[in-house]
Parts: sequence; structure tokens; C-alpha cells
Amino acid sequence: MIESERVLEALSGVRDPELDQSITELGFVTSVEVEGESVSVRLRLPTYFCAANFAYLMAADAKTAVLSVAGVREARIVLEDHFASGEINDGVGDDKGFEEAFPGEAEKGLDDLRRVFRRKGFVARQEKLCRALLRDGRTPADLAAMRLRDLSASPDVKVYLDRRLELGLDVSPDAPFVVDGEGKPIPAEAFAEHLRFARLVGLSIEGNAGLCRGLLATRYGLPDPEEATL
Repeated sequence: MIESERVLEALSGVRDPELDQSITELGFVTSVEVEGESVSVRLRLPTYFCAANFAYLMAADAKTAVLSVAGVREARIVLEDHFASGEINDGVGDDKGFEEAFPGEAEKGLDDLRRVFRRKGFVARQEKLCRALLRDGRTPADLAAMRLRDLSASPDVKVYLDRRLELGLDVSPDAPFVVDGEGKPIPAEAFAEHLRFARLVGLSIEGNAGLCRGLLATRYGLPDPEEATL
């Protein structure tokens, strides 16, 4: 028997490409229905006009995630209340690429889009670790010289290594800790500039995530996410 909890666990690995957060954590999954070997998932987004390519990517990734659950033979993903729901639901249902579903509108394929935002998420996660290490007394020169083996195990380190692996970057113990989105080490003399850039990327992601949570709460009458954390 397929349990909805297992489906939700698989969906937790699907991320909003711009926000680098799980669609389950963000509240984008409204329901999961299991009937025999078939699973139906309904999704919602913060606004009616969320970018079609971002929405398509999440819906397509959600279908792939559901089909990865043992026993699932059929996955139906339904995006609700979106200006392109029809095209997205039909395209994902027929296993079309974004370019097929939106002919003449796609400048880049979903793989290119996914990689762009994965790089941003990786840079932001790295900067978060750097800030924590600097607070603990490490210097920029220390960080520039660090190897992955020098990082202490933690949930944040695990996520960071997962992001590196997604990009195909070196995750061996001897690999440099601080690298750019292509895996090139950041020398000590360029570290401060790199960290400033990474901080801006992280702040942008955090700000957009907060905005999206607020918009989703307002749109669907949900508890204020900021008040819930107080």
C-alpha cells in the first residue's frame, strides 16, 4: 500500500528554483490522494502570475518525485489557480518539455533554468556556513585555505554538500571549501568580494521566500508565517 506520508517525503525533495526551499516547506502542496497505484497531487502558488517556467519546473519535478515512490505507477499533478494551469497541467501530464508546452515562449530549457538557480542556492548556502565560521573566530584567510574535511558535520553542512553534488562539483574531503558556482577555488585576496556577492544572493533568496510565504498566506487565508515563528 502506498502511504501519503511517503509521497510527501518524496515531494519534500522538490524545491522552488528561485527560493531554494522545498515545496512542502513553503506550503505549495495542498493535497495528496492515493488510489491503488495512482497518486494525485494538487499544488498552489503564491500568486496567479508566478512565472510559467518556474511553475512548470516544480510541477514536472513533483511528478518525477511521486513516480520515484515504490509502487506508484501513475502520477497526476494538478496546479491550481494559475494563469497557465491548463498548459502546465496538460504538458506535465503528457510528459512534454517546457518548450513543447509553450512553443515560441521558451528562451531556455528547464535544465538550464534549474542549473542557474541551483548555483545561486549553492552560493547562498556556502555564505551561510562562512558567516557561522567567521563568528566562531575563523579569519577569511582560514576559510580560503579550508578543505571540506575541515567542516564539522551538521545539517547545514549536509545541505551544502548536497548542493555541491547537484552541480557536479567536487565533494571529496580534499576539495577546497570556498569555491564559485563552477567549482573554482576563491583565493584569499578575492574572498571578501566573493563573500559580499554571496551575501547579496542569500539576502535576495531570503527576501523572496518571505514575500512568497506572505503572499500565499494572504491569498489563501492561512496563518501569518511571521507570527507563527514568534
